[in-house]
Amino acid sequence: MISLKTLYCVILVTCFVTIQGHAQSFGYRTLLKGFYDSDFPVIYPNQKELISKAVLLDTREKSEFEVSHLDNARWVGYDGFQISSVSDIPKNHPIVVYCTVGARSQEIGKKLKSEGFTQVYNLYGGIIHWVNESNPVFKEEKETEQVHTYSRMWGVWLKKGEGVF
Repeated sequence: MISLKTLYCVILVTCFVTIQGHAQSFGYRTLLKGFYDSDFPVIYPNQKELISKAVLLDTREKSEFEVSHLDNARWVGYDGFQISSVSDIPKNHPIVVYCTVGARSQEIGKKLKSEGFTQVYNLYGGIIHWVNESNPVFKEEKETEQVHTYSRMWGVWLKKGEGVF
């Protein structure tokens, strides 16, 4: 028979382990809520059908893109973004923008919407969440484990792959 004290300890340890296991995702979700506008549409990594039909635009800087990016993504950048870089995309074609966590990409997405693009989605959680959900990233058309996390601070959210900053 288990004593009440032992049972209490088992419950406490179980709760602690459970909280630790979910702390990253809860913390990351909380962080993202601070960045995202509630009226700007997001798309989640598991929405593969829509993602596969969309043009993927990487809004990070070139050095980040060169470390790794989503398969078939086009680099458009952030600081030097020009609307002319997407002039070949039909305005009604689905577009998914992404960056490290989704803040920069949302800003580029807003620019696209203001220029008349109608189906623009921000990849929820950015490339960090993409990789954490076991999705691949590529460097020069070959799969890689490396992910540019922008900085050491943002790298704490990367739970899979190899962080580079």
